[in-house]
Amino acid sequence: MPLYFGLRTLLSFFLRKNVLSIGTKYYPTNDKEREYVEMINYTQTMLIEIEKADITINSIINNLTKEMGEGNIPDSRRFIEIKPAENRVDEYALLSNIIMGSDRYLYVELFDRSPLITKFSEIIKKEQGTIVEQSSTEIVSKMLSKNDAIRVALDLIRIGNDNNLSVRAAAGMTGAAAIERSINLNKHIGQISGIGFTKLGGEYAMVLSSKFTKQKVEPIIHDNYLFIDLIDSTKFIDKYGRDTLVNLMTEIKTFLETECHAKIEGYREGGDDFVANFPTKDLAMKAAIDCSWHALNNDALLRAGIGKSRREAGERAQLADTIKLWHHSTLIVFEMADGLYGYLIPSGFSRAIIDYFIYEKWTLFLLFLAVFIVTYIFWSIIL
Repeated sequence: MPLYFGLRTLLSFFLRKNVLSIGTKYYPTNDKEREYVEMINYTQTMLIEIEKADITINSIINNLTKEMGEGNIPDSRRFIEIKPAENRVDEYALLSNIIMGSDRYLYVELFDRSPLITKFSEIIKKEQGTIVEQSSTEIVSKMLSKNDAIRVALDLIRIGNDNNLSVRAAAGMTGAAAIERSINLNKHIGQISGIGFTKLGGEYAMVLSSKFTKQKVEPIIHDNYLFIDLIDSTKFIDKYGRDTLVNLMTEIKTFLETECHAKIEGYREGGDDFVANFPTKDLAMKAAIDCSWHALNNDALLRAGIGKSRREAGERAQLADTIKLWHHSTLIVFEMADGLYGYLIPSGFSRAIIDYFIYEKWTLFLLFLAVFIVTYIFWSIIL
């Protein structure tokens, strides 16, 4: 552990950016997760902090309001912090969100039996949710995203309050996680209408004990642009030829369209960059990682930026020109809360040095010990 911390400190010094992790400690549970974890550890992918996010309950509330639209959250709501988020980006949670996607389970519970449970089920289905389990007082469903789960839960709570019926709701990565979050919320606020959810490692609740009117604002649909550019394409063409560049960019473009549901913009055959728009941010990030690995297998480096506009994505991709170790490296820049972070994939030379530090620690220790002994003997003779 001291050696790992020392290596992070050393790399942070050379990058002039804080290195939060090297590889990942994420424990895979299926083949899909195993593939990502093995590649991230093999390439020694680093999560770096470019602009630190200020993670507080106020920033989390502001971020949620911005994502959902202020008109979609009732004025009568009250936010509660059940477990505060650490003021840092959690590498494990970030990778989990990228691999598992933006789908979220929504658990809804009525504290008294009511025929409204059938109406709630119909509303969830209308909002493109899938009913997983249902009883006379409970529903477990799968929604397209956490924000969709919260938005639908707000509507169900509104209907419940209008009928003098308390409704508990909670969103989670799995049905079991959502149910557990609901149980924790019961312990904190009792049988009062509210929604439990997590954000950046913290646990929060939105309490709505009084009646409120139906929100008339349409759900906000955010663009998620990915700007991809081949680093030093002239050198790549000189080495492998223009046809190889065309084939590589075409392969990436086809992969994004067919596997990632992306809409490609601004691609010109023979060019070394383009913009793609994705339905969700996690899809954009997963696509950027997959494309970066594919490019590396073809001896090419990518710079990538993810943003809500084409310009924002492009400006973030350009940061790769200034954030590097000894040579240019593949870099994917994205926003988390109100900060900027990046996945940096070291070059082969840098990766060899990192591997040596991590896997040859006993050799380094013996080398340090030998140098120390020789130095000690030398100074003892002199003195």
